[in-house]
Amino acid sequence: MEIRTHRYFLEAAREQSISRAADKVHVTQPALSKQIRELETELGRKLFVRSSHSVRLTDEGMLLRKRAEDILSLVDKTLEEFRSLPEITGGTVYIGCAESRLISVIAGIIREFRESYPDFVFRISSGGADDTVDMLDRGLLDLAVIVEPPNLAHYSYLEIPGFDSWGLIVRRDSPLAAKEFITPDDLIGLDLICPERAIRKDIPRWCGEKAEKFRYVGSVNLAYNASVFVREGLGCQLTFGGIVDVSGESGLKFIPLRPRLTNSLYVIWRKFQVFTPIAGLFVEKLKEKLGKSAGAGEHLNESSDS
Repeated sequence: MEIRTHRYFLEAAREQSISRAADKVHVTQPALSKQIRELETELGRKLFVRSSHSVRLTDEGMLLRKRAEDILSLVDKTLEEFRSLPEITGGTVYIGCAESRLISVIAGIIREFRESYPDFVFRISSGGADDTVDMLDRGLLDLAVIVEPPNLAHYSYLEIPGFDSWGLIVRRDSPLAAKEFITPDDLIGLDLICPERAIRKDIPRWCGEKAEKFRYVGSVNLAYNASVFVREGLGCQLTFGGIVDVSGESGLKFIPLRPRLTNSLYVIWRKFQVFTPIAGLFVEKLKEKLGKSAGAGEHLNESSDS
């Protein structure tokens, strides 16, 4: 169970109103309702009796309220102890990151965090989601940034506002470069290059059984590396917009998929993970910044990709 979710639950219990609680914790009402529903699902118990204008705790909710107050009291005390330690001016945090234009959100939080902890060092490793999660599970990473919903049984998470949209990168001398959008039928018969995970999950999610008709000549997990193969005429690349240089000088063009295919981005860490002091403080910074924007994602403009 997330500490943030405990705070949301307690605020709803105090206010006896989801909308008033959402205002207090600076999230949208749907976002707070979703968090409470997920908490009820995780516990397998109803925590509130809901009416049209208010909520009240069930017996199980009363039990959780006491436990949550104890937990948050200990968390707040621990945070205060960490923040009062004068020797914590820095340290290293290891983060595995998927390729996404939304990484700019993480970069902005790191910049702000380093203003308070100038000796903070970040070690970023990039790769496929499966490899990144494996490194997290083996304790080689403190955090992972992935493009698929996490397994709530094993990981705590924060969702980064916004989403990435998929498209096809082609050479500008390709007949496809004249198209405004790419449909599943357009991909049949093409030589395609795509991350292995997307071949198994995202593309079938987009077009169902038609994905079985696609011909993949290679899988490359890093978008820039895949774009080099496109320039050399080895195929067309399925990837997120905004990652690869598709300016006029690049010789490449990004064409959005239709129907639209999108992915959200999540920061995850192992449940019950013991962090170093600096990593624990950084996670609290992430919760502070991302928690306020939960449920209020921004749509990212694709115009720079054309």
